[in-house]
Amino acid sequence: MRKKLIELRKGNNLSQEQMANFLGISRAFYGMIETGKRNPTLNLAKKIAEIFKVDIEEVFFENSCNEMCQNRSIIIAK
Repeated sequence: MRKKLIELRKGNNLSQEQMANFLGISRAFYGMIETGKRNPTLNLAKKIAEIFKVDIEEVFFENSCNEMCQNRSIIIAK
């Protein structure tokens, strides 16, 4: 999650402060989400995905989904 979240934020030229403002949270709390020290609520995760116009799973569950899908021989089209 951390790597994807940072990648999306930086790829859109956004600072942690800007993300925090969009989400209505403190920059410190947002930073903790990026470092994995805190987990976002479902509503907050949904807002983050909406900001980047991606599915929530793409940001927060990508590795878990890929591992699970590979174990079941499911092909994910991207």
